[in-house]
Amino acid sequence: MKKVLFVASECTPFFKSGGLADVIGSLPQYLNDTDDCEVRVILPLYSHLKSEFKSLLTEVMIYDTEVGWRQQYTGIYEMIYENTHYYFVDNEQYFKRDNLYGYDDDGERFVYFSNAVIEFIYRGDYKPDVLHGHDWQAAAAVAIAKIKQPVPGIRTIFTIHNILYQGWMQHEAFGDLFNLDMIHFSGFEWGGMLNLMKAGLFHADKITTVSPTYAEEIKTSHYGEGLESMLNMRSEDVIGIINGINVDDYNSMKDDNIEVPFKTSIPKKRQNKKRLQKEVGLPVRDVPLFSIITRMVEQKGLHLITHILEEFIQQDVQVVIMGNGLYEFESYFNYLASKYPDKVYTYIGFSEPFSRRIYAASDFFIMPSLFEPCGLSQLIALQYKAVPIVRETGGLKDTVIPFNIFTGTGTGLTFANYNAHELLDRLNYALMIYDDEILYKTLFMNITKVNHSWSQSAHQYLDIY
Repeated sequence: MKKVLFVASECTPFFKSGGLADVIGSLPQYLNDTDDCEVRVILPLYSHLKSEFKSLLTEVMIYDTEVGWRQQYTGIYEMIYENTHYYFVDNEQYFKRDNLYGYDDDGERFVYFSNAVIEFIYRGDYKPDVLHGHDWQAAAAVAIAKIKQPVPGIRTIFTIHNILYQGWMQHEAFGDLFNLDMIHFSGFEWGGMLNLMKAGLFHADKITTVSPTYAEEIKTSHYGEGLESMLNMRSEDVIGIINGINVDDYNSMKDDNIEVPFKTSIPKKRQNKKRLQKEVGLPVRDVPLFSIITRMVEQKGLHLITHILEEFIQQDVQVVIMGNGLYEFESYFNYLASKYPDKVYTYIGFSEPFSRRIYAASDFFIMPSLFEPCGLSQLIALQYKAVPIVRETGGLKDTVIPFNIFTGTGTGLTFANYNAHELLDRLNYALMIYDDEILYKTLFMNITKVNHSWSQSAHQYLDIY
């Protein structure tokens, strides 16, 4: 049985800032249900771990980790939660923070984390066959594992969840933080600086990313964020594996957050719409309800939405919006809600229970991303039978099949170009489908057959291991 150690910076249900946490929180559980490998996970021990989880921690070892000339305290704690073994790296200087990221010393924090992980493997009894690092925060662990070989012959995988974030640092950081011979400098240097993601790509035995389409997109200058030449050099080792979702958790029949469970019943789903309309103060009417649940950043295609949404809502529709981020977008959606209180409701922030009520109530879910490595929101929308309206990029293209009114096949509405009027055309097309009882029911029933669980993707990872 292969022993695999996931190295990551966040994981549900402990710490979450985005979709990475959902993947790290669910994929190991599926892999551990097989007889082919045992996956353990190692994470930073951020100070805001809930007390219910702190009570489960057991101290494993304490040691000093070299970070350049520094000797930094490291405590290793462990817990077994559900069917997965977790380790946590404790250092209050680096991880007693209000947020997971966003600090001037983020590079140093996660170089320390990577050094501490490798030291843990070297010192401890647990000897993984494979080290699987996720995103730039774990990239240095992949590189150092290949250089220092804490387990002779250890194999490494590096997964890109979002190539936009790469872990840039000044040249001087190599000598200041890494304790590596200068012969290894070129494996970290990129574009006149140190680039941790580049180091992961350079040293990993295999490289994966979170959808087949994204695996091809990032080899181009349009999507590669400056690393496309490195990815083309390693092209034979780059594999796209679509993310899955925890279908037991996101389940419209079992979710305690929604009032009316449903699976294949359109009338029951629409009872959830009436309850949401009442909850947020929209008129309780049988009109198409569109939703947007997103980080309010440019990547999510919000410039397309802001360009056409006010025009679109002149029709007989309602829109519910949830998210936070850039002031530009927050203020625009607040403006729409104040100007059109009978048509638009805006919630600035995020609430997991409320988001699920929105998904369950929505007829259509809007996600026109500029780029999207995989995307989980469209998968959640499909679980709650909200028709996704997406741009054909990355994982959106791989998970949403365009609905064909002639053949009756497909699971959503899609458009190809990053163009606001193509989005508007799909929104208007959605109204036509909603008004045609036969077409809407056909599309709805197609969605009820969708299965984006981890089962298939987990077996692709097993093949790599």
